[in-house]
Amino acid sequence: MKAVLTIIGQDKVGIIARVSNVLAECNINILDINQTVMREYFTMIMLTDLTDVNVSFADVQKKLEEVEKELGMSIRIQREDIFTKMHEV
Repeated sequence: MKAVLTIIGQDKVGIIARVSNVLAECNINILDINQTVMREYFTMIMLTDLTDVNVSFADVQKKLEEVEKELGMSIRIQREDIFTKMHEV
């Protein structure tokens, strides 16, 4: 299964490091990543592979929610099929 992870918020040091550490702890592979910083605003989207994940999807979400609170940013992870359906025209 693949999932799409999005991050939006004020730019600061360590965003990618903090999120990628959580993904590594859960054995989630990053397949693709795109980020942009516009003035002080940071946006990032990642495509991840959950084939070998070692915790439940709900646990991944909880771990990312902790990082979201710590960094004061919006962090969302969704299964790729749901993300795609939500963004179809």
